[in-house]
Formats: sequence, structure tokens, C-alpha cells
Amino acid sequence: MLRRLIVLALALLFLAAVLVYQQMQQLATTPLQLTSSLFTVPAGASASGLCRQWQREGYLQQQDCQLFRLQLWLDPELAAVKAGTYQVDSDSSLIALIQQFVRGDVAQFPFTIREGETLQQTLKRLQHAEHLIINVDSQHQLLSLLNWPEAWGETPEHAEGLFFPETYHYTVGSSASQLLRRAHQNLLKHLEDSWQQRHFDIPLKSPYELLIMASIIEKESGYEPEKPLISSVFMNRIRDNMRLQTDPTVIYGLENFSGRITRADLQNPHPYNTYRHHGLPPSPIAAVSLSSLQAAARPVDSSMYYFVSKGDGSHVFSETLQEHNAAVRRYILGQNDSKQDNSGQNNSGQKNEQ
Repeated sequence: MLRRLIVLALALLFLAAVLVYQQMQQLATTPLQLTSSLFTVPAGASASGLCRQWQREGYLQQQDCQLFRLQLWLDPELAAVKAGTYQVDSDSSLIALIQQFVRGDVAQFPFTIREGETLQQTLKRLQHAEHLIINVDSQHQLLSLLNWPEAWGETPEHAEGLFFPETYHYTVGSSASQLLRRAHQNLLKHLEDSWQQRHFDIPLKSPYELLIMASIIEKESGYEPEKPLISSVFMNRIRDNMRLQTDPTVIYGLENFSGRITRADLQNPHPYNTYRHHGLPPSPIAAVSLSSLQAAARPVDSSMYYFVSKGDGSHVFSETLQEHNAAVRRYILGQNDSKQDNSGQNNSGQKNEQ
């Protein structure tokens, strides 16, 4: 009789264990079906506390949390949830979510600083970045983020071009200043590397001048194979004391650009007008890619002084003004070489030095 009772008791224990095991498996497989895609684990929260919260909100039953306490006893590592805001899947189970919180896989949001974009354009888009604290809205605040190396000379007076174009990921509660500091440090690293790898005969005196030149190259062409040759054109013009005469610098300095450069624009005396002033403009004119930095640091050796767009993203390069004017007639004015034109247009189709 005693033996039968023992066998019956063991059988009942086994059945109970199987039942509990099946129910615990359901905790690991049944979707919790949270209605929000984001969930915040507050500081000091516990795994069992989260279970009770979801029970109160109707996502779980009381017996689920009782089983979960057993799960925590069997696997105490599940108790070490980390605070943060998480991207959660409605199909995730209780166990899967707790495991995610233990790993600390908090939600990441991307923001991209675009190549060739001005700082004003970047800041305008930054205002709409989701879950990012916007705490930068002035030039003074931007300059306070800079960590300009003393060996490079005085800290720039303008923040344009000092943030490297790339996609940066951030978490909920991050600030715009934190993101921009990372972008600035990234820029300093790439600029330092490019400066150290430069051809030592280029007519640039500092990393900042290299950055300014790279920004002009960035705005002149998105076709990477041509960038070292475009760089060569500008270096040759600087060496021969010729004005750079590049349209993007003119456009950058205009308060209201109509979309087409006019003769009045070319005569505008603003400091970025490289048709009126020799040398580089006062600051970069856009965010620069690595390929533009490298092109500014290592231009090809050429005898080219001019280039004009072919309309397909590439350019025609010329050694002489006569050759350049012929290219302008063909690609800008739609004329053949038999027709004469005395406008003398430069790399961007505007007036050039005669």
C-alpha cells in the first residue's frame, strides 16, 4: 500500500512538473503583445517588478508572474535588467523581453550628416531628429563644442565644415551636442590623417586650409575619380596667384540665392566670392567627405587650370583658356568649335580671368 502511495505521489509530482514546465515554456514563447514599440526600463527597476507592471496593465495573468518568479529562481541572471529605452517587438515573449533588457540592447536611432551639406541645413534637419534633446541653436554653442588642436593654430571662428558626414546612432535622452561632439572628433581624426598623408608641396599652410579646399572640391564634384584632378586645378591656380573663381563659394556667401548665378552675384564683394578675392575663402563651405579630404591632401600632378561640367556628373579639363572656352561653348552654350564666344567661362560655367 505504501509503495502504491509513493508511486502515485511521484506520478503526481511528475505530472505537476510537466505542467509547470509547459506553462514556463509558454512564458518563453507566447507574445506579450505590448501596444507600444518603445518601452522604458526605469533606473532601479526589477524583473519581477516589470512582470507585475505588465500584469496590472493586462498583458499577463497573476499565475504568469508566479511562474516567472520560479524562472528567476532557476535562472537568477534574468534579474539583472538594465535601465534604458528599448525598441520592443509585439511578438516578443516575456522571457525574450527580459533577456533583451538584461543584454542592455537599448533602442538606437540614426542621424546622418550629409556630404556637401551646409551646417545650417544639418541643424535644420537635426531639429526634427526623433527622441533627441536639442540643446544647440546658435553659432556660439556650436563653437563651444570644438576641441581644436593647439598645434593647428587658433580655433576657427566659424563651425562650418567641422563635423564629419556620417550616420551617427544615439539613444533616447541623448543630446544634439553629444552627437555633434562625436561628429567633430570624427572630423579631427580624418583631417589629421589626411594632413599627415599630404603631398608636402601643396600650397596649403594648415589643416584648416586643407579642410577649406576639401569643401570646395566636395561642392564641385560628387564623382570621386575626378576629385584629385579638380584639386590639382585649384592648387595650380593658387601657385600662379590666380583667383579660384569657383561658383560654390559665391553661392555660399549669398544671403538669397535665386538658383542661378547672375553677373551681380559674381560682383558681390562678400568674403566668400573667389571671383573677387584671391586665395581661399574664410571657412569651409560644406561638410566634407573623406574622398574630398584625401583629394585636397594628395592632388594628382597635372598642368590643368580649368574644368567645365559635361552635364553628366563628369568634367572636361583644360590647360589653356582657349581650350577651356571651346569646352564651355560645347558643353554649356551648346555651340560647336566654329562659333566664337568671348565670355570666358570657368569650371562652373561663369566668367573667368582673361
